[in-house]
Amino acid sequence: MRTYPGLPGPTISTHLSREASRALYATGTEFHIGRIDMVANTGTYLDAPFHRYPEGADVSALPLARLADLPGVVVRPPAPDAAIGPETFDGVALAGRAVLIRTGWSDRWGTDAYFTGHPHLTETAASLLAEGGPALVGIDSLNIDSTASGDRPAHSVLLARGIPIVEHLTGLDRLPASGFRFFAVPAGVRGLGTFPVRAFAIA
Repeated sequence: MRTYPGLPGPTISTHLSREASRALYATGTEFHIGRIDMVANTGTYLDAPFHRYPEGADVSALPLARLADLPGVVVRPPAPDAAIGPETFDGVALAGRAVLIRTGWSDRWGTDAYFTGHPHLTETAASLLAEGGPALVGIDSLNIDSTASGDRPAHSVLLARGIPIVEHLTGLDRLPASGFRFFAVPAGVRGLGTFPVRAFAIA
């Protein structure tokens, strides 16, 4: 899959086949060892503060309390195909929660339309979110920021506060507005600011 323009998709191959492994083990015993070569921004992935700031926590340093078994809330922007403003979060309990922004953009996944004109947070909305103290913020879009320029205010504001970001979510339409638990745990690789996650919720 191609997740972001200009970044290559992963290459998945076999390092050791079952047939070749038979020579290494007892009769009747065989194994398969796969290999994957990918950029960290592949599929649904989580950004840690190190993604933006060299002194920030990498994915290995994020506490599970920010990634797993989080109380979740789904918010729907009034105008999901545009810049998402702070009014989206009016009256929403944010503190300690996984705040998931449902825009419906994931319906375009697998098409060229997914990569252009995506919904994103404004800097004002990101600042309000950061002040609210969520454990994590996610979005079902190409990027939580606009990619029309090199500015990345939402990444800058949220990651400066130590708030992880999950991008390219799907299936948010199947979640209730609240009352669920959310999980998005990356492999704890030192020196990486981003890594794929298996994001899921229990309602």
